[in-house]
Amino acid sequence: MNKKQKKVLARIIVSAILTATLEFLPIDGWLKLALYVGIYILIGYDILRKAFRGMLNRRIFDENFLMVVATMGAFSLAIYEMNNGNEGDFTEAIAVMLLYQVGEFFQSYAVGKSRRDISSLMDIRPDYANVEDEHGNIEQVDPDDVETGQVIIVRPGEKVPIDGIVVEGESSLNTTALTGESLPRSITAGEEIMSGCINMTGVLKVKTTKEFGESTVSKILELVEDSATHKSKSEDFIARFARVYTPAVCYGALALALLPPLFMMLVMGNDPGWETWIYRALTFLVISCPCALVVSIPLTFFAGIGGASNQGVLVKGANILESLSKVKTVVMDKTGTLTLGVFEVTAMHDGDDHDRQDEDEKQRLIEMAALVECASSHPISKSIQRAYGKAIDHSRVSNIKELGGLGITATVDGHDVAVGNEKLMHTLGLESCHCHMAGTLVHIAIDGTYAGHIVLGDLVKPHASEAITALHQAGVTSTVMLTGDSDKVAREVTSQLGIGTVYSELLPADKVARVEELLAAAGKGEKVAFVGDGMNDAPVLSRADIGIAMGGVGSDAAIEAADVVLMDDDPMKISKAMRIASKTMAIVWQNIIMAFGVKGVCLLLGAVGIANMWLAIFADTGIMILAVLNAIRAMRVKNL
Repeated sequence: MNKKQKKVLARIIVSAILTATLEFLPIDGWLKLALYVGIYILIGYDILRKAFRGMLNRRIFDENFLMVVATMGAFSLAIYEMNNGNEGDFTEAIAVMLLYQVGEFFQSYAVGKSRRDISSLMDIRPDYANVEDEHGNIEQVDPDDVETGQVIIVRPGEKVPIDGIVVEGESSLNTTALTGESLPRSITAGEEIMSGCINMTGVLKVKTTKEFGESTVSKILELVEDSATHKSKSEDFIARFARVYTPAVCYGALALALLPPLFMMLVMGNDPGWETWIYRALTFLVISCPCALVVSIPLTFFAGIGGASNQGVLVKGANILESLSKVKTVVMDKTGTLTLGVFEVTAMHDGDDHDRQDEDEKQRLIEMAALVECASSHPISKSIQRAYGKAIDHSRVSNIKELGGLGITATVDGHDVAVGNEKLMHTLGLESCHCHMAGTLVHIAIDGTYAGHIVLGDLVKPHASEAITALHQAGVTSTVMLTGDSDKVAREVTSQLGIGTVYSELLPADKVARVEELLAAAGKGEKVAFVGDGMNDAPVLSRADIGIAMGGVGSDAAIEAADVVLMDDDPMKISKAMRIASKTMAIVWQNIIMAFGVKGVCLLLGAVGIANMWLAIFADTGIMILAVLNAIRAMRVKNL
């Protein structure tokens, strides 16, 4: 608990003790009233202040105003009874304010806990970066001052401040804050490292690849901070409802206090019974306060987002969480999403699909491909460069042109070289041979002549098959894979994983078209999600109802376009995100039904005089406490 919460709790305890003690003291009359007023001010001075400010700012009809009117009315009725020689019940007014403060305390504590869960992510924000000067001394500088390409030093126990590549050293990294994964990750020279991780063992020298503002840690913090600003349809409905509902019940209470007694007096000629109807109106006001809805619904979404963040699933808003619960079709990219995206060259064939036995020919084929692909960061390009195994001489390459969804053309040592898929060969008017081996084919043409192809194999992710099964268990009715790869490779992957539908050999525009077809075919209220990781997936991520990006290896464009980011690239997290969303929405509807149901019954009972102020207190504060406690359950997501 923070200082403010401790102060409120102390006021609640002291007020409750004083109220209970005063009931047993032999004090009557105006002294008793004065003591009760003192307790009332002690427990409710902040509510009185908020109500007064609301009236000054012309925002009269809120829960604070209702509490003040109801409790002041209860005091007035008690004074009226006391003046008529009866014993006035001042405890009702105290109890209403006391229990309201108990509800507010629970709500504050729940929000605080959820904020702490989310703000634990904020601990990944680095305070400094270590830079070595020309004399070998290490200087701590602001991460914003570190330029791209500069070498920084990360010592054991320090946070990695900026994304980069390890150039020296090896260590274990704590990635819990980023991915939710409890096991440390080993890293050595040559591997990429994400900012926000904590270096556990060895000293690392890291060459930065991004500025601090574009690094992983900054992107995560930006996503988490922005998520609270995106309201769901449920939240918007409750906010609009409260703006209409609150003044309506205030006028309803006024009508209940005036119309029946006037009717009894003017029409029936009987005693109007003003105190009875005013009491019922005040009871009606207390019951009608929409605190349970106004407080618990945003809190539930906030708790769901916080729980998901702790599991390495970043959701960009409550509206996304609500839509995620309605997903029935999940469309997935292949490379980097369902497969590791780590390609290995398995074979090199000539134009007749024969294995190249001549090592010089093999070396020339892989050399040409590596030089053309030297400027690309695609996993296939990286794999070809890795298979080449030599330093790239960029001076040999010119006129590099990347053709989206096709491949790359360039001039190498004066020769026109094209490296890409079968569609690129057809675009150049060349006939590519069909390979007898399963795998991703990279076709190569030199000076307008088909030279052969390289076969690369990509491994399916360890939990990919389980992830597809888990999606169906989470309520998904259709799984679809979209890929630019060959039909043979695509069908082999889908047969391994049990995916229902596959579309292969697609350009980025074709993927968008397929998703649009699925969106058009989706049932009413059903959502379509797309899961991808690459730069060319950004348009599809934006077009789908829900875009889910693999954040660990995903491109910045994909993460920016996505609605949900999975920080450790584990496809199992897709179903986990959906289960978190479904649980959150279930809690939202439980609270809505509970609040409306109980309040509706109690309002009717209050209007006819069956419900007293104590039942009103339960209908208002009691339901709010139950709703808040129910909302907290949205944070418990570890076993989902």
